[in-house]
Amino acid sequence: MISRRRFIQHASVLAMTLPLTHRLSAETTGATNFSQGWFMPDEASPHLRTWMAFGANKQIWGSDLLPVVQENLADIALTIAKYEPVSMLVRQKDMAVAKSLMGDKVDLIVGDMDDLWARDTAPTFVLSNVGNTGAVDFNFNGWGDKQMHQKDATVATQIAKLANVPVINTPLVMEGGCIEVDVIGTAIITESCTLNNNRNPNMSKAQFEDLIMPLLGLEKIIWLPGIKGRDITDGHTDFYARFTTPGNVVVGIDTDPNSYEFALTREHASILANATDAQGNRLTVHPLETPSSVREEYDDPDFAAGYVGFYVCNGAVIMQEFGDKAADKKAKETLQLLFPDRQIEALNLDAIAAGGGSVHCATQQEPKAMDKLK
Repeated sequence: MISRRRFIQHASVLAMTLPLTHRLSAETTGATNFSQGWFMPDEASPHLRTWMAFGANKQIWGSDLLPVVQENLADIALTIAKYEPVSMLVRQKDMAVAKSLMGDKVDLIVGDMDDLWARDTAPTFVLSNVGNTGAVDFNFNGWGDKQMHQKDATVATQIAKLANVPVINTPLVMEGGCIEVDVIGTAIITESCTLNNNRNPNMSKAQFEDLIMPLLGLEKIIWLPGIKGRDITDGHTDFYARFTTPGNVVVGIDTDPNSYEFALTREHASILANATDAQGNRLTVHPLETPSSVREEYDDPDFAAGYVGFYVCNGAVIMQEFGDKAADKKAKETLQLLFPDRQIEALNLDAIAAGGGSVHCATQQEPKAMDKLK
């Protein structure tokens, strides 16, 4: 029962493409220089804060789902705020609603956006070994021009400015949900979204690797095929597989034999079980099977029913529960085993799942710089 956002059919929300300046190599706008050597910490590394966007709007979500989605966003933010600071972009016109839901427990900042998916529109934060933080802008283009994104394309720079860190520019077009990293230089990436002509036309795997590996401090990429054209993301990595610690990876397994991802998720599990990380060690694969049922109110083909889209913050793991008691319990037990020192928080986020997303899709971590860890 893995599913995600289908293509938006309404003409009013079709892509509004921005001209993007593609550079031949990565460069940094700001006080630091790309040559200092950036790396992307894994999600379990200490955070300075979590970024979110209170960006759901009636045009995309509809009047019935909108208030429930806003409540889901507030539930996520308030839960994370028990463990670390949360900063959330909010349109001025939505500020009163946001304050009524979250009060002063979340840092609400006026910003502008089209939708709520901070994982894809916010910058991907990287650190340097001299204690600096950078914000990679991956040139968000509405998942290949499938949804309006004129404002979302500016979210990365908005957040970088608010975080007071330099923007790192790159010719790559992708989203934060495309990539999953461990802490030792290994990444898992799906070909279906990154090597797609709607993002990086005619780019080879080798060319992609040459650009992204030094940008994120990677030594090895494990490629999963993913699948194009079945959901708006073209098969994001963060719905298929996630590192928990170096050498351990959870993999979503679709339990519905009629699903288009039934065989695909098993292929992904096989690839990862036979893969090695950047240090040459075999990976241990931990399956997270999809629920066999969800609450009736949201039982729809677009509903994103999967446990891989959890979010790791300081001291906790935020996961979704779907009302299948056995599957929910098994997923929570698996995550507790893999994150023994963190609290597992299970939330009902059915409205966000009805829009094809997860708690991971709605969040983006800003890591603590190395000099702040001392």
